[in-house]
This record gives sequence, structure tokens and C-alpha cells, in this order.
Amino acid sequence: MIEDIKKRALHRTKIIEGQLRGIEKMIENEDYCVDIITLSLAVQKSLGSLNKLLVENHLRTHVSHMYEEGGDRREEAVAELVRIFELSNNRA
Repeated sequence: MIEDIKKRALHRTKIIEGQLRGIEKMIENEDYCVDIITLSLAVQKSLGSLNKLLVENHLRTHVSHMYEEGGDRREEAVAELVRIFELSNNRA
């Protein structure tokens, strides 16, 4: 994993962890639903940022190597990217 991306991804996971603890506490305290939903949406946005970092790392490392190898490895890389694209578009 590229060191800078790893550092940023780990930082992002710490933020998400804190946000999730905050949601748990808000539910326990029976806070206003809209406030809980707002934080929940922030978590989703944070997860999107984390996914972007992970995809960037994958493209810069694994995919580039797979493309250099050519042949079946190149096709595997394309299939992986299509699968990620499909997963990202099917989430609700």
C-alpha cells in the first residue's frame, strides 16, 4: 500500500470510528432523530472518502501491475474494476 494513502485511510477510519460511537451514544440518549440521521449521513460520506482512497491505491498499485503483465491479468483487472463500479452503483 502506498504510504501516504495508507496514512490517510487510517486517519479516515479513526474519524469513522468516532462518528459511529457518536451515533451509538445519540441512540442510547434518544437524541433527536434528524440529528442522528445527519451524523449517519456524514458516516456514509466518510466511507465514500475511504473507498476513494482504497480505489486510488488499488489503481496505482495492483491494477497498474496487472496491466503491465497483460493477457489474462489485464482482463482480471478490468473485471475487478467493473465489479467495484457495479457495487458502488447498487448500494442503497
